[in-house]
Amino acid sequence: MTASTLTHTQKAQTQNTPVPDEFDIAIVGGAMAGATLALGLAKLSEELKRPLKIALIEASRPGAEHPGFDARSIAIAQGSVFELTRLGLWPKLMHLGTAIENIHVSDRGHFGMTTLNANDFHLPYLGQVVELQRVGAALFSLLDKQQVKLYCPAKVATITAGVDSNQLLLDDGHQFNAKLVVAADGLNSIVRRDFKLPLEQVDFEQVAVVANIATDKPHEQWAFERFTGTGPLALLPMANVDGQARVSLVWALSPEKAQQMLAASKAQFLSTLQSDFGFRAGEFIDVGERHAYPLKLSYMQRPIYQRTVFIGNAAQTLHPIAGQGFNLGLRDLVCLIDQVRTALIHDEDIGGAKLTHQYLAERTDDRESTINNVEFLVRGFSNQYWPLVAGRNLGLRLLSWCPPLKTPIARKAMGWKSPQTTTSFL
Repeated sequence: MTASTLTHTQKAQTQNTPVPDEFDIAIVGGAMAGATLALGLAKLSEELKRPLKIALIEASRPGAEHPGFDARSIAIAQGSVFELTRLGLWPKLMHLGTAIENIHVSDRGHFGMTTLNANDFHLPYLGQVVELQRVGAALFSLLDKQQVKLYCPAKVATITAGVDSNQLLLDDGHQFNAKLVVAADGLNSIVRRDFKLPLEQVDFEQVAVVANIATDKPHEQWAFERFTGTGPLALLPMANVDGQARVSLVWALSPEKAQQMLAASKAQFLSTLQSDFGFRAGEFIDVGERHAYPLKLSYMQRPIYQRTVFIGNAAQTLHPIAGQGFNLGLRDLVCLIDQVRTALIHDEDIGGAKLTHQYLAERTDDRESTINNVEFLVRGFSNQYWPLVAGRNLGLRLLSWCPPLKTPIARKAMGWKSPQTTTSFL
């Protein structure tokens, strides 16, 4: 047998080098999208009684310093709760959620306002708010009980595309092959960098200031979206702590104003916030640690590559104006699980071109529609050009005057698949 005909394993043995482990799927990034995907694939493996070798690579376990499981809260749409339930996860996370039963939308200094109410759609809630740090701890606790090989703390040092598998080398020296690599490693994806794939970006010239706010009255499951001259200001209901009512703040500001608010005293911060928002949520009496995030739209035109799929923030990051970031990423990973299911049932290559291209075809319309809608909202509601101001305020008033007009908007916000059904979600 010549050297040219030796198998990869035989070559490794001949050279006395470790034989790389072989995985079906390697997930790079274990924050919300990556951890949820790993658990969903483990459940799929159990359902089909088809063992899947799954690797999950993550730099650190959830904690205060974890960028994917930090102090922020996110809104999980009603349709996303349905999918998390289908994946078997929501029953294990629901104790961490705070229901959004009502949403109040207004335009500061103008007459436009409207509300969305769960009762109007015969639903218990429109969505749920969860704190990322607490959810991260719960997801990793579940991962510890699954047949998922967790490399943590670890990062991908290099990744090389191959014909039958991709080769990954970690910064701790581990190396292995995977038939399918899923990049869930966020905006600054190492996988995208190594493959030198393009990323389109639109800078909204805004910075999100994020903090938890204590109020003098209960939120009663109300969420608020208020459009101001610098951008949207959102308040999400949170669970009480020691009897203290709390809301989660996402405040879009100019970079200069954001720096001022980060440096301001608590009293100055709360006074300015109260002035911009008003008193519908009560009086703001305290603020926790403040964080800031630049707001940009980032997206890959083709979130696939050789035996590789990009999901969540690695594929696209959105402005938080409509709270669609995680919900869009969840639809990414649910679609990918469905494609893997089909490949396993038909005994097909789970990392082959058929799977990756079918995934791309299934996700294109939803991704483009959501990205375009979010960009439209940002442009339309962060602009003081008077025709736009008049138009958006008239639109908000029409929603209040004619409740049936709210239905398609509510369906989209809650992640419903189509306006023709009230039983199918996402």
